[in-house]
Amino acid sequence: MARIAGVNIPTNKRVEVALTYIHGIGSTTAKKICADLSFTPERRVSELVDAEVIQLREYIDKNIVVEGDLRREVAMNIKRLMDLKSYRGLRHRSKLPVRGQRTHTNARTRKGKAVPIAGKKK
Repeated sequence: MARIAGVNIPTNKRVEVALTYIHGIGSTTAKKICADLSFTPERRVSELVDAEVIQLREYIDKNIVVEGDLRREVAMNIKRLMDLKSYRGLRHRSKLPVRGQRTHTNARTRKGKAVPIAGKKK
């Protein structure tokens, strides 16, 4: 089992698909990595030699922000917005949708379960 960026990637899957198990690497980035390291698309993780796994690990460490570093960076960006008291920061703080969605109806995923209000009957 190959361990890259602190994640055990599945050995029986293609390299392109297995890389998407790492937080911060999607299918487009995985395809670019495979192209840069000249891995064929049909290649499986179990078929990789130790030297190729090391090469893959070094490439990801050097060129792409993944896992803990990426999560920390995103959290710091949100915290910065909240400290600035910008509109987006206030929406994050009050746990409401940030990107302009309506909240009169919908937005249940972000707001949580609907709570009935006593005395509002009609």
